[in-house]
Amino acid sequence: MTTGATVWLTGLPSAGKTTIAYELAGRLREEGHLVEVLDGDEIREFISAGLGFSREDRHTNVQRIGFVAELLARNGVKALVPVIAPYADSRDAVRKRHELGGTPYVEVHVATPVDVCSERDVKGLYAKQAAGELTGLTGVDDPYEEPETPDLRIDSQHQTVQESAASVYTLLSERGLA
Repeated sequence: MTTGATVWLTGLPSAGKTTIAYELAGRLREEGHLVEVLDGDEIREFISAGLGFSREDRHTNVQRIGFVAELLARNGVKALVPVIAPYADSRDAVRKRHELGGTPYVEVHVATPVDVCSERDVKGLYAKQAAGELTGLTGVDDPYEEPETPDLRIDSQHQTVQESAASVYTLLSERGLA
């Protein structure tokens, strides 16, 4: 039985959260860890369908994901969660749920600047926002509250995906979780 943990990767859209999570997942699986990636887009489609992007709906979405992650983690799975989670109080509530259950929780801030995210624009969100086709884009015209004291901060624009994933892996190793 491996020790489970939740690794929450927060950051702006197109910051690199999901790419880093999948890179890390591959490495952990190679070592025999049970791993699930709780991709924010997939969760929105299958678990949080019907929720919008109001502050309340975003909070509900984050709490649902946090519940599933903690459930997996306390059962020996590394739950990698690349989800924006723009509000500090929502992320804090997830961390507290883990602490109450004695479940390891790691918060990683993928601190990619908005201009770099806009250049990457993996899903075309920044282009749609600039064209007036989209409002409520996190970090542009909707708030993103950066974590004040994350367990790890990654400046993904200055390193490769492999280096970013390796830094998360190092933190997990230091904490006896990898």
